[in-house]
Amino acid sequence: MMNWQQLLSSHRLCNANPGKHELGRTDFHKDHDRIVFSSAFRRLGRKTQVHPMSENDHVHTRLTHSIEVGSVGRSLGHMVGERIAQHLPSHVSPSDIGAIVQAACLAHDIGNPPFGHAGEYAIRDWFRQPQHAYLLQPLSELQRLDLQTFEGNAQGFRVITQLENHRYNGGLRLTHATLGALLKYPWTVEHAGEREKFSCYQAERPHLETIAADLGLPQIAPGKWARHPLSYLMEAADDICYAVLDLEDGIEIGLLKYEQVEPIFLTLAGDSPLLREELDEAPTVRRKISLLRGKAIQKAVNAVADAFVAQHDQLLAGAFSGDILRACPSHIVDSIAKAKALAREQIFNDRRKVEVEVGAYSTLDVLLDAFLNAVYQLLHSERQPFRSKRILDLMEYSVPKRDWSHYHAYIRVLDFIGGMTDNYAQYLARQVGGLGV
Repeated sequence: MMNWQQLLSSHRLCNANPGKHELGRTDFHKDHDRIVFSSAFRRLGRKTQVHPMSENDHVHTRLTHSIEVGSVGRSLGHMVGERIAQHLPSHVSPSDIGAIVQAACLAHDIGNPPFGHAGEYAIRDWFRQPQHAYLLQPLSELQRLDLQTFEGNAQGFRVITQLENHRYNGGLRLTHATLGALLKYPWTVEHAGEREKFSCYQAERPHLETIAADLGLPQIAPGKWARHPLSYLMEAADDICYAVLDLEDGIEIGLLKYEQVEPIFLTLAGDSPLLREELDEAPTVRRKISLLRGKAIQKAVNAVADAFVAQHDQLLAGAFSGDILRACPSHIVDSIAKAKALAREQIFNDRRKVEVEVGAYSTLDVLLDAFLNAVYQLLHSERQPFRSKRILDLMEYSVPKRDWSHYHAYIRVLDFIGGMTDNYAQYLARQVGGLGV
């Protein structure tokens, strides 16, 4: 059985000094601030959520999505913290639980590459193409799989534990409790399964082992651990937000009609004569959706908090499977499923979205070809071609060293390209490909 004394550890990576306690600002609240003030978090403002590079300022980016998920996560954490207060260590308050979940929510997409999931698939496909096999020959099987299964979750774990602030020395140095809540898939690539989901590259496996041992996460197999209970709240906050807010965005840009969305939101929010009256008084569709969205999210949050408490012992035993939303009442589960299905049918297949996603492949192909071949030449050639040298100059302080392994050199390129915004990736691909002259 896991226990909250260990699960809420305030230890930080690399034995970082926790620092002095500040009135009203615990170690977990500091985690929140470190994420918000990081460069990687700021760049989410120019990364695709669902609609690539939309000209509509009301449509979500990865940044606004992450902030909203964080808000829902804080509410979930605080509510659950109050309900399980008798199990918590004396020095941890319900507010701390809210801060841990909020911080994990803010960082949950921090490793996403440009163009969202299309960018993930483009990077994976590039490494799987037969003509690039020679680049991967010096790598071990698991190292090859890391690159061929490029994953935003694993890249996010790398960003916050390696790349930001204290580079290669703990990164943001977040508490182990927050890192545990962030690890939706606390295992390495060999356990990714058919869905190809995992949260840790081989490069960060020592960090995962340290965190899991300190938190007392049960080890299921070599390289695989049970999830931290609070990661289920982070996951639920994300699911609630994108199920509800994708439909709101769909209405905003004209892909959906209000009449298609209202029944789903009414079921989630709990239909009533009073709610109908409020909707009739709302002057615009945007106000109606805003009203329904708030009430729908509140109902879903209450249901998830109830489900977490009901499954508390199963979660601590590491025996709970699936996501916590599925343990909610059927009308919540069915409404979320209908919202996701409507988004898949009428939003994700929008022609403009498909066009941009196909273009994302071309953009990332140009960048990966240029930078990975330049790095390969750096590692293999005593005299580098001038073009390769200039390409590596663009990486500035991110350039790998000649004595690095191929794996660490390649993953450094993915750090560089994965950290780009949509706009910068397109700009640099035009320049490197000779189309910007």
